Order: sequence, then C-alpha cells, then structure tokens
Amino acid sequence: MLVFRGYSRPAPQATALTIGNFDGVHLGHRALLARLKAVAQREQLLPAALTFEPHPREFFAPESAPARLSTLREKLEMLAEEGVGLACVCHFNTGFAHLEAEEFIERLLVGCLRVKHLIVGDDFRFGSKRRGNFSMLQEAGRHHGFTLESVTSVMIDGVRVSSSAVRAALAEGRMEDAARFLGRPYVIDGRVVQGRQLGRLLGVPTANIRIKHTNPPLVGVYVAEVHGLANGPHRGVANIGFRPSIDRGTNPILEIHLFDFDGDIYGAHLSVRFLHKLRDEKKFPDIDALKSQISQDLESARQYFTH
Repeated sequence: MLVFRGYSRPAPQATALTIGNFDGVHLGHRALLARLKAVAQREQLLPAALTFEPHPREFFAPESAPARLSTLREKLEMLAEEGVGLACVCHFNTGFAHLEAEEFIERLLVGCLRVKHLIVGDDFRFGSKRRGNFSMLQEAGRHHGFTLESVTSVMIDGVRVSSSAVRAALAEGRMEDAARFLGRPYVIDGRVVQGRQLGRLLGVPTANIRIKHTNPPLVGVYVAEVHGLANGPHRGVANIGFRPSIDRGTNPILEIHLFDFDGDIYGAHLSVRFLHKLRDEKKFPDIDALKSQISQDLESARQYFTH
C-alpha cells in the first residue's frame, strides 16, 4: 500500500475514494471498504482512503478526546489488509481545521487524490466549521466529474457499529461484544522491551511490550492470545494498566505471561489479542496477596481455554 503524508502530490492514477478516521477499522468501516474495493475493481480505479492524524477530537478537545482503538501504524496495516491501495494521511492541525469545504474538495479530493468515485458515510461532514455535506459533494461531483454514494450504518442487535460502541464495550469489559463489532478480538501491537524483571521475582515471568497508547481503551487483567512468535499463537494472561501494587506509573504498561513458554523474545513485534476480561487492576496490601491473585488469574485463564 502506498502512503501519502499530506496532499502535496497527485495520486499515481484516478481513485475510488473513501474518507474517515477509521479508528479500530470495525465492521462498519470494513463494509465501506469492501464496497470501495468492488467499485475500484469494476471501474479500474485505485482504491484509496483519506484519514487524519491526530483524530480531530484530539485536536479540538485533547482533555476529553476518546481513547484510541488503534495507533496510526495499526490502522494503516488494517487498511492495507482490507485492500486499500493508497492511504492519504492528513496532519490535522490549525491550518487543516480552517480549510474551507470548497478548498478541501479542490485540493484534496480532485487535485491530490484524483477522485472519480467517492464513498462516504451517511453522516459525513467536512471543512471549516463542518460546513461541507453530502449535497455539496453532489454539486462538486457534477462540476469536477466524479460520482458519489453514501453507505448506511451497520447494525448488530439494534446497536449501530461505531468506534464509540467498541470503546464502550472495551471499557465495560464486554470483550465478546467488542469482538462482534470489530469482527475480530481487540488487538494491541508492540515490541518486547527490557523490563524490571518483576514478573520473575513474583514467579511469573512476563514480556513487557512497548505500546504507543497513552490512553488505552481498556485497563485490567485479560485472557489473551499472542501472535508473532514461532509455533504460535500462544496463550496467556495480559495485564494492561499502571501496576498500582508495584510502582503506580503514569504511563500504561502492557505485560503478558505466556503459558508453557520459555524463550528470549526481546525485540519481537507481537500482536496481543484480548479475549476475556478477568478483573480490574487493584492495589494489593502486600506481595503475598498479589501472588495469590496472580495464581487465581492464571488458573481462570487456563479454564477459559479449556472450556
């Protein structure tokens, strides 16, 4: 997949284009991307996606911005898996936020992305003060020579599939619901780094995984499955959070204990799939109480896989 940073150069060919934040690339996004790929194949166009970094809500209200479901790297990897051939990542800053809707169309859609068919969600707005809408795109399409369609929301059991719905399910520990909305278990990727060896002192060695999520959408102890190692996937227990019984840091840490595994995996890039929530993080009165709880967590996770 070709990745553009900004919109200073034209796409190598005319595109079928869709636009969105694509946080988490859930089933609603995937339905839209499937339609994009089908149109691109039919019309012999390049399937392209326009997305933003950071999330616009992180720019306008960073103190109340939602937790990220996926990092930019994770999002781009998932877009590529769904058949996107060109991803245009626009830096959402003051200048971009004040871009007029007409300029958005002329510079990005027509000038950079050479759009011939545009697919957007049924609630898409764009440009300064969100003035741009579907009817404006229809008029622009007649003028610039591109066609336009909207896609409706995907519903599951009466719930509109959205990034917000996924975040709510993760925050409430409803991992099965989150997986249904995503079409797969929730995943965080990261590289194994040197830790403080505290897991070994507790009798449970863990791999410490560097993550870029400063505000993760889930915190606690989870049954997990790890991909990225030989002879995998490997099962285990993951803890993501701030370790209140150890040092109560300010940055979240992801640790994973793998069942029946003994190997040097420093530097490996792993994907951790969160399958089931065991409990919230909590502060224990002493190390013995923490060890006892860890033992219960491991047994509960093994029973999960058995059943």
